[in-house]
Amino acid sequence: MKDARDSMLRSCGPRLPKRRVVLPLVSLVALLAGCSGAYQPAGESAAASPTTVRMVQEWPVADAMWIPWVVAKKNGFYREAGVDVQLIPPPNSAATIQYLGTGRADVGFSTSMDIVFAKAQNVPVVSIAAYGGKNNWGLLSLPGQPTALKDIKGKTIGTYNDSWSKAQLRMMLQSVGLGLDDVKLVTASSDTVPLLLQHKVDAITGVTNAEGSELASQGVADYVMTPARDHGVPDSPVWGLSANTDWLAKNRGTAVGFMRATIRGWQYALAHPEEAVRSFLAEFPTAESPEFATRQWADTAGLFGPVVDAKTIRQTDAMWAGLLDAAVKANLVPHAGAPGTHYTNEILDAS
Repeated sequence: MKDARDSMLRSCGPRLPKRRVVLPLVSLVALLAGCSGAYQPAGESAAASPTTVRMVQEWPVADAMWIPWVVAKKNGFYREAGVDVQLIPPPNSAATIQYLGTGRADVGFSTSMDIVFAKAQNVPVVSIAAYGGKNNWGLLSLPGQPTALKDIKGKTIGTYNDSWSKAQLRMMLQSVGLGLDDVKLVTASSDTVPLLLQHKVDAITGVTNAEGSELASQGVADYVMTPARDHGVPDSPVWGLSANTDWLAKNRGTAVGFMRATIRGWQYALAHPEEAVRSFLAEFPTAESPEFATRQWADTAGLFGPVVDAKTIRQTDAMWAGLLDAAVKANLVPHAGAPGTHYTNEILDAS
């Protein structure tokens, strides 16, 4: 069972985008400090050492979607909650759930499809909050060179070697009676956008607030988007915050403190977008250009709506049911449990 689980963990991970410069050195394995799980209210944290929370990210290189927790760290929200959040960029895009499932991280920023694959293999992970409310993934092509899905056969598609991209693309193609063998896939290690701009592919897989943001920041704001949600893929959120269930059971108070502070960072970043981008670029100065980071955070903020709080990022069975059914029908997983086994609102309800 352990070998099968480890094999699965190596194979699934976030499908995300466009990063191109490696982060400053960050420790990949941070020691978990403290185990009581007691939530430390603001004003009392100075009396005790904060509890370390290891948060693994969705991609090896920083992007502006990390802004809520970067802002929470910079503004001392985590410190006031009695936690010290260590951001862990994974060594590759397939390692996020591997780190989370094997206990090398406590919480994570991952895709919903990663959770589907993990739960099918009894990996101890669960989604604890939604990040955005819809599926904004699809195929992107240059203006004047649209790639209609019905005409996709034989086309060259730039994509990533991760669970989300291949799963969603497979579902899209099945909606028009095609399979992955009917297109030519060019796999990028970190960024598909250059492949498109250099006319090496006909289209790329990606999301509006990553590849789309990068294209717009380079003057291609009128790119053509074929949304997956219009072609056989459920309109489920792409990302979410997740946690190792064993850690969660032993550290509920710490998890609540982490979530409260993260929501504060989220709210502050939405209210002060320019300052939030500056904070991100100060922490990761070579990750993205100012134009790209600004556009990406604006596009990301558009996924949340005007208010982010413990109620607006709660999850529902409806968010998961369609995705689970589609994953089984597409033979991506042999079976899927009830929607409620993939997420919990317990931490949000206490935040």
